[in-house]
Amino acid sequence: MNRESIRNRALVTLAAAIAAGTLTAAPATAAPQVGPDVSSHQHPGSSFINWFAVRAAGQQLAMVKATESTWYVNPYFVPDSVSIRAAGLIRGTYHYADPSRSAAAQALFYATTVLGQNGILDLPPVLDLEATGGLGPRALAAWVREFCGTLEAITHRKTIIYTYPQFWNNAMGGTREFGDHPLWIASYNGKAAPVMPKGGWRTWTFWQFTDSGRLAGVPTRVDLNRYNGSIAGLRRYGNALNAFGS
Repeated sequence: MNRESIRNRALVTLAAAIAAGTLTAAPATAAPQVGPDVSSHQHPGSSFINWFAVRAAGQQLAMVKATESTWYVNPYFVPDSVSIRAAGLIRGTYHYADPSRSAAAQALFYATTVLGQNGILDLPPVLDLEATGGLGPRALAAWVREFCGTLEAITHRKTIIYTYPQFWNNAMGGTREFGDHPLWIASYNGKAAPVMPKGGWRTWTFWQFTDSGRLAGVPTRVDLNRYNGSIAGLRRYGNALNAFGS
């Protein structure tokens, strides 16, 4: 069969499929995997993460635990931050909330540790909310309000809220008060999109889709994340374009 005949037959087959309604569009491209989030647990035996290998594996960012409560600083926060920047990755940091202690004090502690979190290659700061500190939904919402208000007066950037659906729906009572904050959702459902919490969010910004990923340069299993947008959009969000003048 000559090439012209093959092409004509293909066109006829395509037209028939369209007419019959059997031709379906290809699935939409999944949100890109953009990077891990780490804490001291990714440094077994005081080992270090090879952030250049992480970047070479195609990752765009790294989220690093900075602080917890009013007293704890991740001992690997500084070396990880320096290496993340050297490797050209966008840096995100997070504070693990302890609602049994002052929200304002924790916001100040976090902001001081991360130096405001508003430089080049910096994502906005993150509140990691997974514990109630014994507070009920209304009191916990007031705690989050105070933390974010204190922090945002310093950074002038909207705090990203990290949580998981069950916690927000129950411990926070599904409040919609913070629906204008970017959402980083933990949802390990193995599907193309995360389970969303109640709370007024129309969509998510970051999705932690696994807590047991493998990634070059990281010596342990690690959380991996997707970004709900383009890589160019992510770089704008992380002040990366300011770093390279484009």
